[in-house]
Amino acid sequence: MKIGNRMFDVEHDCYIMGILNVTPDSFSDGGKWNSMEKARQHVADMIDQGTSIIDVGGESTRPGHVQISIEEEIQRVVPVIEMIKKEFDIPVSIDSYKGEVVEAALKAGADFVNDIWGLKYDYKVAELIARYQVPCCLMHNREKAEYNNFLDDFCADMRESLAIAKKAGIKDEQIILDPGVGFGKTYEHNLIIIHHLERLAELGYPVLLATSRKSVIGTALDLPSDQRVEGTVVTTVLGVEKKAAFVRVHDVKENLRAIRMTQAILREGNV
Repeated sequence: MKIGNRMFDVEHDCYIMGILNVTPDSFSDGGKWNSMEKARQHVADMIDQGTSIIDVGGESTRPGHVQISIEEEIQRVVPVIEMIKKEFDIPVSIDSYKGEVVEAALKAGADFVNDIWGLKYDYKVAELIARYQVPCCLMHNREKAEYNNFLDDFCADMRESLAIAKKAGIKDEQIILDPGVGFGKTYEHNLIIIHHLERLAELGYPVLLATSRKSVIGTALDLPSDQRVEGTVVTTVLGVEKKAAFVRVHDVKENLRAIRMTQAILREGNV
C-alpha cells in the first residue's frame, strides 16, 4: 500500500502510526502538543523513535467529549499538517470524521484519512477519499454498545462501511480497517475484539489496531492513562501475532521494540 510517498508491506510487516493530538482535552495527552513548537518537537521525537505515519487529531473523541466546531477543528489541524509536510518527510493522516475538516486537511497535504465513524457520520468523507485517491482507515463504531451477537454484528457493521466506500469509488487497495477499541463497546467487548482480531482480518483488508492507553487497559490494570504503556505493548504484541499491519500509539519507542521482538520470534518459529 502506498501512503504519501512511501510503500508499506501490509502483508508481512507492522508499522507504527504515531498520535499527535493538537487538543487541550484528549484523555491521555490533552494540552501537551497544542502549540506549534511543541507539536514540531513531538513529531521529530516520534520520527526518531521509528514512527511511520503521523496521525493528526484536532478534536478529542474520549468518552463524554464535547464536539467542537468545524472551524475550530480546521484551525487546529491545518497549520500543523502544513508544518509537518514542509519540514518532515513522513506521511500524515487526518483523524476526523467531518467532511469539511477532511477536505481542508487534504488540501493542506494530508496523505491519509482516519475516520472513527467508518464513513457513516458524513458521507462526504467517502467522496473526498475517492476524489483525492488517498488511503483511509475505517473504524468500527456505534452509538450504543447494544448487540445481539457481538462478533457477528461487528462484522456486519464493518461490511456496511465497506459498502459505503465501494459506492463512493474508494479502491480496495486504499482501505484499512480498525476494530474501534473503546468505541461503542463495553469493557468485555473490547477484550473480545482484540482477542478475535482475525475476524476483522478475514474481511480481506489490512488491520490497524488502536488501543494505546485506552480505558480497557486502565480497567484491566486499574491504572491511570499515563501508566498504561505496558498494557498497550501487550495489545501490540497480540496485534502482530494476528497480522495487524499498523498500530496507532502514543509511545512509539516501546511499541516498536515490541513489534520487532515479536516479529523475530515469529520469523524463527515458523522456519
